[in-house]
Amino acid sequence: MLQVKILGAWLKSRCRPTYSYILSRLLQKQAQNWPRNFSTTCTKCSKSRRLGHKRNISEKKLTRCFVDHRKVYVIAGKGGDGISCFHSEPRKIYGGPDGGNGGDGGHVILKVDQQIRSLSSVLPIYRGISGEKGGSKNCYGSAGLNIYIKVPIGTVVKEDCRVVADLNHHGEEYVAAYGGSGGKGNRFFLDNDNRAPKTATEGEPGEERVLHLELKTMAHAGMVGFPNAGKSSLLRAISNAKPAVAAYPFTTLNPHVGIVHYENYEQVAVADIPGIIKGAHANRGLGFAFLRHIERCRFLLYVLDLSVPEPWTQLQDLKYELEQYEEGLSKRPHAIVGNKLDLPQSKCNLPLLKERVQHRVIPLSALTGENLEELFLHLKVLYDDYVKTEEAQKHKPLKW
Repeated sequence: MLQVKILGAWLKSRCRPTYSYILSRLLQKQAQNWPRNFSTTCTKCSKSRRLGHKRNISEKKLTRCFVDHRKVYVIAGKGGDGISCFHSEPRKIYGGPDGGNGGDGGHVILKVDQQIRSLSSVLPIYRGISGEKGGSKNCYGSAGLNIYIKVPIGTVVKEDCRVVADLNHHGEEYVAAYGGSGGKGNRFFLDNDNRAPKTATEGEPGEERVLHLELKTMAHAGMVGFPNAGKSSLLRAISNAKPAVAAYPFTTLNPHVGIVHYENYEQVAVADIPGIIKGAHANRGLGFAFLRHIERCRFLLYVLDLSVPEPWTQLQDLKYELEQYEEGLSKRPHAIVGNKLDLPQSKCNLPLLKERVQHRVIPLSALTGENLEELFLHLKVLYDDYVKTEEAQKHKPLKW
């Protein structure tokens, strides 16, 4: 018996390398058929490998994703019913009423989230959670949970063409519909004159409202100009935003917000407003849809096309449209940007523009990047003035 054990141990020690080799080959062959969800290269190669960049979304698809107006029907939760019952246990015949109250219905609340950029995630109908009915032994029903609707910063809530809420800060809440109160059990109606009440009330229905949500872009600076003036190209040059750019008007169909980074982690948000045409204040074309995004901008950047004849007329027309839409809108702090300086005709029109305009003109080329530093410096000056004004008025400035 001892000899058999010694012989088995000897065979196992001699054949172990063969078994390990066969096992490793089988695992290697099986791993080739597995889905490659992990890296099979060395550690250095896997660390140096970069993530694939996302493909740029076309303007047509962005238009489907970006929603700045939504009609919402909100129904709050119904309150739970109260019950009518009497306490009963051995050797206690007349225990008295012990029906509990129902729980309150849940509210429907609008909550601002700075990570949300559009109203596309808002559904047409929201129903609140109803409260539970009361129980015996004077047990109250649990209240319904509140439903939160996440909306972006700058959402205006309207009801019957009347503004009922203006949500401008992260975490700000507005109760769109209040839940109904819970019903009362017969224990609630107990008094000296009525020692055995049988009355119990039902829960109240929740509030129902039809609200209109409008998004007005919240940015520090808003670029205003006529179609094909180069606003999208300028935003791509000064930030990491990637709006669509093409050689035809109305390439930009919805606002884009780009972030300009400065030292000390200061960030200035610049919005690319779609092109404005003459008569936009009378809602010509999509005038109101474009102009309402300029209302929340703290200062403006008038982008003019220097290559067209008499570019100073563009500035007059833009200010007129803004003033007709909202009084005082054109008088906000602003800067005048003369784009397309790389074209020969633009260099001839630049001196004429400076003669007819009292404010400072910043000539640049978004295509070649010429003189962008001057725009960066002037944009920081406008932002610092805005912060000082808000702090002097004891207001909290908008931060990104």
